[in-house]
Amino acid sequence: MDRIFIEGLDVDTVIGVYDWERGIRQCLRLDLTFAWDIRAAAASDDLSHALDYAAVSERIQDFASQAQFQLVETFAERLAAVLMEEFQIPGLRLKVTKPGAVPAAAGVGVEIVRGCL
Repeated sequence: MDRIFIEGLDVDTVIGVYDWERGIRQCLRLDLTFAWDIRAAAASDDLSHALDYAAVSERIQDFASQAQFQLVETFAERLAAVLMEEFQIPGLRLKVTKPGAVPAAAGVGVEIVRGCL
């Protein structure tokens, strides 16, 4: 299986367990890898046979703008399910980083793998 990726996609969302976090939007940085057979797209040079990463990125932005989760884990799990269902993605790896959550670290977060990658 081939892989398509989106790296360093920044999204703003409501995320966090503390009261002060519930009233603000914070940045999450996403790195995604998708399992996708690119042969049909490569042979036809036709976007309709490809995983449209612009459409995927737009959907991610829409999801994040509406999301209000306490845990990064919940954000990751729900986003993965939405993307796999809506774009018929057979597998993905999603890394969600919350910059600045721990002052001494560049970021903290989770990385999940769903389906066949």
